Amino acid sequence: MGGKANGPFIRRGPVLVLVALAVVAGVWSLRSGNPRAARPTAGEGVLAFGDSLVEGVGASEGRDVVSLLSTRVGVPIVNAGRSGDTSGSALGRLDSAVLSRNPRIVIVVLGGNDLLRRIPREETFANLDAIVGRIRGRGAAVILVGLSVGVFVDAYGNGYEEVARRTASGLVPDVLAGILGHPDLMFDQIHPNDRGYSMMADRIEPALRDLLR
Repeated sequence: MGGKANGPFIRRGPVLVLVALAVVAGVWSLRSGNPRAARPTAGEGVLAFGDSLVEGVGASEGRDVVSLLSTRVGVPIVNAGRSGDTSGSALGRLDSAVLSRNPRIVIVVLGGNDLLRRIPREETFANLDAIVGRIRGRGAAVILVGLSVGVFVDAYGNGYEEVARRTASGLVPDVLAGILGHPDLMFDQIHPNDRGYSMMADRIEPALRDLLR
């Protein structure tokens, strides 16, 4: 009797473990303590704004993070990424690249080039605060994607979280954690490959779905 009772449980065990792991991965951006985005009140469609991580440098055709997210949620996403953008240069093109398109949801991925160019932290987050604040001022929801890069892992501290809380935006923290520095997940020293971008999409997707409900 003991064997019959335990058998089905043992067979289900690995399945339950896999389900649990999937749930843990799926709530990366919604885990306890992370700011969640206020719902949008105006605009149409979804747009991703940022640097080469948004543009998709290092990804195969259709395997960049924006394309992956679009396919997964079944909604077109405008790719407004530009390789080399800092928070300052992104702020300079905010009107033409983002606000002129009147999006309802905006995914913001910036800060990596600021770190690489050693732009002062205060300047970076003043720019991010202005970018996110102006988008939010139009009634759009924002998902702010945080970065911690290599030896600069502590350079930004709670900066992304502070911006997210001030602007009632959602936060996806440390999106490159476990990707950066892993050759099997990287195209070069700073850009993910297809597998790395898929992991980024895994972490952003729950926050996006939460706003699309």
